[in-house]
Amino acid sequence: MILEIEEIMKILPHRPPMLLVDRILEIDPFKSATGLKNVTLNEPFFAGHFPGCPIMPGVLVLEAMAQVGGVAMLYPEEHRGKIALFGGMENIKFKKPIVPGDSLITKAEIVKVRGDFGVLHADGFVGETQVAQADFKFALKKSEVIKS
Repeated sequence: MILEIEEIMKILPHRPPMLLVDRILEIDPFKSATGLKNVTLNEPFFAGHFPGCPIMPGVLVLEAMAQVGGVAMLYPEEHRGKIALFGGMENIKFKKPIVPGDSLITKAEIVKVRGDFGVLHADGFVGETQVAQADFKFALKKSEVIKS
């Protein structure tokens, strides 16, 4: 099942410029998802990272990968309206810079869930080349709980 940006925005609370997934290519709700982020020179972060040598910031690569996992976690109706919050990140590796013109493909898999807490593993690819990987600890919370 493919999800276009309109459906993604019904699932994730993020909005541009912080929405960093353009399309979900495959999804197995609450198990895994594969997502696409087309990286263009028009991204606002390239103005300062780095002039003359544009590289997608690692923190935004991680965010893009986590958002793909967030779609898998929040896709089921019973999780809609919740927010997936980082509890921690481990085993982070950046293997190759991501530059304008690249298409970041993230394969995210929910590894473990206990109640509202869990672990997500994500691998990022440009073409067949792995460019990043990370394990994310997360907590699913209702947005109104965050505000109080």
